[in-house]
Amino acid sequence: MSDETASNIPPQPRPNLPPAGSSPEMPEYRKIEGDYGAEQLEHLSDLEHVRERPSMYIGDTTVRGLHHLVYEVVDNSIDEAMAGHAKNISVIINSDSSVTVEDDGRGIPVEVHSDLGVSTLQGVMCVLKFGGKFSKGAYQTSGGLHGVGVTVVNFLSEWCEVEVRRGGHVYQQEYERGVPMAEVRRIGTTDKRGTKTTFKPDPLIFPVTKFSYNTLHKRLQELAFLNRGVKIVFRDNRTDEGETFQYERGIIEFVEHLNRATEPAHPDVIYIAGEFEGVGL
Repeated sequence: MSDETASNIPPQPRPNLPPAGSSPEMPEYRKIEGDYGAEQLEHLSDLEHVRERPSMYIGDTTVRGLHHLVYEVVDNSIDEAMAGHAKNISVIINSDSSVTVEDDGRGIPVEVHSDLGVSTLQGVMCVLKFGGKFSKGAYQTSGGLHGVGVTVVNFLSEWCEVEVRRGGHVYQQEYERGVPMAEVRRIGTTDKRGTKTTFKPDPLIFPVTKFSYNTLHKRLQELAFLNRGVKIVFRDNRTDEGETFQYERGIIEFVEHLNRATEPAHPDVIYIAGEFEGVGL
């Protein structure tokens, strides 16, 4: 820029800065009219709070939060497997976009709980912070939200149905938007055990209720890798797609799977396992 051009530029006004040593003016906040007393405070039930603030429990209500519902139910089955009580888990996307998760674990207890006065199954499905993962000897390790997960799934579902096989009998309870439709009832006998949970996400909560096959496929395969020997059967009845995951070498096969498109630094996977103070390492 020439001196002549520069001389033709008009002087710019200086910003209106506060005097040195003084504090800048703080913005004025609009006063909100109205009383603030006991009558303005309200208590929400567990069900009301979860449905009012679902993101506090599952992160958000986008497709990510939608799939998180499945993860929470599956994590309960994985916990049973990690504790040595289950070997088989199945996950099915049904044609109506509901999801069924089934395992061959011990089955959720159905006896009346002394503190709640209702079936333990109903407590697990309808009461936050009620579960078997708080006491020291219940599970060595566990996933999920520790007494919140499956309850939140029930609360955020249009409908949910749980079937328990335990003690030679089959029990069932149904819920609509988190509310039990009846007490737990015995519907038959069996020589098997386990829990089967079917739920359909509530469209009033989730703008999109369509599950992604690829998203669930990736998650379930990873869980099978990380839980050696556990068999996870995944099926999508909307498209007749499906796959069974079971890895006897667990993490070793996971690393081999991750390395399949690369040149690994070592031809053999180094794997070390042990136990410290009752916790597997």
